[in-house]
Amino acid sequence: MQREKLMLSIIGSLSLLAVIIALISQYQYDMAPCAWCVFQRLIYLTISVVCLALAFTSPNRLKLSVSYALVLSLSLGGVASAWYQAQVASNSFSCVQTFADQVMTKTGLDAGMPWLFGIYASCMDARIKVFGLEYAYWSLILFALIALVSTICLARLTRSK
Repeated sequence: MQREKLMLSIIGSLSLLAVIIALISQYQYDMAPCAWCVFQRLIYLTISVVCLALAFTSPNRLKLSVSYALVLSLSLGGVASAWYQAQVASNSFSCVQTFADQVMTKTGLDAGMPWLFGIYASCMDARIKVFGLEYAYWSLILFALIALVSTICLARLTRSK
């Protein structure tokens, strides 16, 4: 169980670090986020909460399995949203009325916590490269890595019955 708690801590910390880096990029380097950017922040924070909450308890095999399955589902959703941002939304003049925009506005997160979930750019304007790769692809890579690790952990849990 210690290995699983360590993996949960790593996944949760990486997800939280992704949001911190996004906030530093936004406030220190004036990289305004679009709807898909802040939607991915929400996914990262949800993954982080699930992982870190469980890592600091005494989880049993069922709780671990459910958590890894949830993290896998969330990370696959993150892969899809990052891919959509990079391939479709970043070529559009506006993210208005897209799935991400609707989720963020209908939940009230953009208005309730504008410093974290405020939408300040169109998807096309938020198309920024970091080290030669668009921000959305960096996010896609991290989500894919989280999906891979959670799949391995889930498989290891189910095999060791």
